[in-house]
Amino acid sequence: MTHTHHPGDLVLAWPRPAADWIEAAPLGNGRLGAMVFGGAEHARFQINDSTAWSGTPHGPAEGLADVLAAGAGPERLEEVRAAIRAGDHRRAEALLMSFEGPYSQEYLPFADLWMSPAPGQDTEYHGRTLNLDNGVVEERLTIGGHTVRRLTWASRPAGTVCVAVVVEGGSIDLRLELSSPLRVAHRTADATGLALGVELPVDGAPEHEPQVAEPLRYADGPVAGYDPFGAAAVKIDTDGQVAADDGGTATVHGMTRALFTLATSTSAADAWSGATGQARSRQQQLDDAAATAARALALGADKLLHTHEADLRALLGATALRIGPRRAGVFDVATDVLSGTDEQLTATVMFQLGRYLLASASRPDSGPPANLQGIWNADLRPPWSSNYTININTQMNYWCAEPTGLSECHLPLFDLLEKLADTGGPVARQLYGARGWVAHHNTDMWGWALPVGMGHSSPSWAIWMMGGVWLTQHVWDHYDFTGDTVFLRERGWPLLRGCAEFCLDWLVDGPDGRLDTIPSTSPENLFLSPEGTPQSLTYSSAMDIALIRALFDRCLGAAEALGVDDPVCAEIRAALPRLRPPVVTSGGWLQEWAEDLPEQDPAHRHMSQMVMVYPLGQIDPERTPELAAAAAQLLDRRGPGAMGWSWAWKIALRARLGDGETARSLLLEATRPFTDDPATNAPVDGSEWGGLLPNLFSTHPPFQIDGNYGFAAALAETVVQSHGGVIRALPALPAAWPDGSVRGIRCRGGLAVDLNWRAGALDTLTVRRLGGDPDRTVRVRYREHEAELTLNIGQRIRLGASLEATTDAEKATPPC
Repeated sequence: MTHTHHPGDLVLAWPRPAADWIEAAPLGNGRLGAMVFGGAEHARFQINDSTAWSGTPHGPAEGLADVLAAGAGPERLEEVRAAIRAGDHRRAEALLMSFEGPYSQEYLPFADLWMSPAPGQDTEYHGRTLNLDNGVVEERLTIGGHTVRRLTWASRPAGTVCVAVVVEGGSIDLRLELSSPLRVAHRTADATGLALGVELPVDGAPEHEPQVAEPLRYADGPVAGYDPFGAAAVKIDTDGQVAADDGGTATVHGMTRALFTLATSTSAADAWSGATGQARSRQQQLDDAAATAARALALGADKLLHTHEADLRALLGATALRIGPRRAGVFDVATDVLSGTDEQLTATVMFQLGRYLLASASRPDSGPPANLQGIWNADLRPPWSSNYTININTQMNYWCAEPTGLSECHLPLFDLLEKLADTGGPVARQLYGARGWVAHHNTDMWGWALPVGMGHSSPSWAIWMMGGVWLTQHVWDHYDFTGDTVFLRERGWPLLRGCAEFCLDWLVDGPDGRLDTIPSTSPENLFLSPEGTPQSLTYSSAMDIALIRALFDRCLGAAEALGVDDPVCAEIRAALPRLRPPVVTSGGWLQEWAEDLPEQDPAHRHMSQMVMVYPLGQIDPERTPELAAAAAQLLDRRGPGAMGWSWAWKIALRARLGDGETARSLLLEATRPFTDDPATNAPVDGSEWGGLLPNLFSTHPPFQIDGNYGFAAALAETVVQSHGGVIRALPALPAAWPDGSVRGIRCRGGLAVDLNWRAGALDTLTVRRLGGDPDRTVRVRYREHEAELTLNIGQRIRLGASLEATTDAEKATPPC
C-alpha cells in the first residue's frame, strides 16, 4: 500500500491505543461509523450503522392516535389558550400534558470487530494517527518481532469499513471476531469471513426517563410487517490460510498481508429510503451484507484506498482554514492540541475536525442525517437517546455545511425534513386543526413529530411547536449559498410552503391586533410569574416570532426566485406586518418573551432570542445597531462557558456582532481538556463546564457532537461573513491571530472566497462565482473599503488590501 499522507495534510496522533471510547478515532462514510481503538493485543473497531434505531416505521402514527385518545386536539388547545390568557399556568400545563406523546427512539450501537494476534506472539504498539484530510487511521505495531502496518478507513464508494494489514519481514497469525451489544440472532464464520445477524428493539426509552419498566423492548419477529433485523458481514482476502471455528471466529495463519471489508444491511434502511415491494428476509439481509463486503474485497486494498481518498479529498479539500503559521503536519493530540501551547493550531484543527466529522457522518443517499453524536455511539441507552433535538442541536450540526464547502453533506437533513413533513401533516391537522406540517422538540429516523414527555415532562422543553420552522431555515440556506433553483423548486418550496401554512394557522389574533403564538415557550428557559413562581407557558416568545418571520421572508424570496404565484404568499404578506417586532428590556438587553419578564436563570445556556443575530441575520451592528447593542448586553448577561454547543453558539454570536476578542476567549475555554469524570453527566444548568475529550470530541459531559460542528461554523464567521447581501472580510479577527489564510469559504449567492491576512490586516482576497445569478452585484467590504463586482459563473476576481482589483485576477488562489 502506498503512503497515505500528503505534505499538506493535517494529521492527529496518539502514542497509545484507546483505553476508552472517548479516546478512539472516528471514521465514517455517512452510513457506517467506526471508532478505531487500535492496539496490538486486542484491537477493537466499534461499528455503527446510521439506520440502527429502536422503534418501527409505525411509531409516529401510533403515538398520534394515543394522544388523540387521551383528549388532545383543537378543542383542548382552545382551553389551553384561554388558561394562558387568564394567567392560569397550572391549568394550562395540566391540559397540555395530554399533548405529550411518549418519546422519540434511540440511536443504537451495532457491532464490534475484534482483531488479536494468536497466542504466543509478543506485541508492541508504536502509535496511531488520524488524517483529517483523507479519513485514514494508520497504526504501526510489532507482532512476533515483525513490523506491522494497519490502515483503517470507511469507504463511501465501496460502502464498507476497510482494514488493511501489511507485515514486514515475516508472517503473523491474526484472530477475528464479530460481536454486538444487541440481541444476536445469527453468528457464523468460514474461510471467506464472518457473518452476524442482530435484532433491534422495537421500542427504546431515553436514560433520563425513569418511568419505563422495559427501556429496551424486543419483539419476537416482525411487527406490522416490519422485521427489526440487521446484518453485518466481514470478508477476508489474504495470502495466509483462514480457519474458522463453530463459535463464529476466524484465524488467519501465516499472513504477510490481509484485507478485511465490513458491510451492513438493515430493514430500517429500507424503511428510510422508502423501498417498496416485498420486505427482505433475514437471509437476504445477511446475503446483501456479504455481497457488499465481497464486492469491495474484489477491488483490492490499493484500489479501495485510492477511490476512498479521491472521494473524501475532493470534498474536504474544497475549503481550508489556516490560523497562524502551521496547517500541515502530524500533531500529537495531547501535547500539541490540548496543551494550550498553540491556540492558533488548536483553532485550525477544530475547524478541519468539524468539517471532517460532518463529511464522515452525513453523505447523500447514505441514511439519516448526523444525530446528537454524529454517527458514533457505543451505548444502548445513550444520552438524550442520541437522537435529533431540534430546538438547536440538530440545526447546529449543519451550520457549517454551506459556508465550509460541505453543501452535499446538508442533503440528508432534507431527507429527514421530508419525512417530518409527511408524519407532521396529520399531527398539524388532528392535534391543532392546522394546515401544513409541524415538528416539536425531538425527532428520530422515523420522523417523530409529536411533543414528547410521556405526559409528565416540563413544557419548557417538551411543548415547542417551532422545531420544523427552524429546520426549514436550512432549506433556504442551501439555496441561498448554492443558487440551486432545481433544489428549491423540487424539494425546498414544498417544505417551506407546508411549514408556512402551519404557522399561518398557528398564529392567532392578540388583544392588541398583533398575531400571537400561544402556547409559547422559550427553550428551555423559565420566567418568573408575578407571584414569583417559575413558569414556561406564555405567548409569542421572541424566538417563535423570529423564526416565523424568517420563514415567511424565505417563502416570499423562494416564490420570487421560482416565479411562483401561490395564494399562501398573499396570506404571508398580510401576516408579516402583524408580527411583533424585537424589543429591548428595561434593563437594556434583547427581550426573550413578548413581555418584559424576569428570567429564572439569567445565565441560561440557551440564548433563544439571539437566533435573530445568528443564524437568521435579522440583527447586525450595521443595519440594526440598537438591537445589536441589546444583543451584546444579553450575551454579557448570559456569561461565558457551560457546554460545547452553548460555547459554539456564543462564539458565532460574538463573531456576528464583530467581537472577535470575546469569540477567541470563548474558544479558548471550549477547547481546554476536560479533566473531570466524562462518564458522569454534568448538570444541565451549566454550573459545571465541559471541554474536549482525548479524541477531541466536545463534551459537557455527556458528549454531543454539535459542539464540534458548531466550532467549525463559528470559526468561519470570524474570517468571512456573507449575510445581508455583503461579503465581509475579517469581520471578527482576534488580535492574537495576526496571520492566516482561508481557501474556498462559501458565501451566499453561489460565491466562494479565498483570502490571506498578515499582521492583522487583509493582504489579498479573491472572489469566485460557482453558481447563482451572474447579473447579481457582489458587494465586498473590508473595514472602510468596499467594492462592487459582477462575475460570470466560473470567473474569479482578485482584490488587494484596499479591495482594489489587481491585474492578475485569474491567477491561482492563495495557498492554505
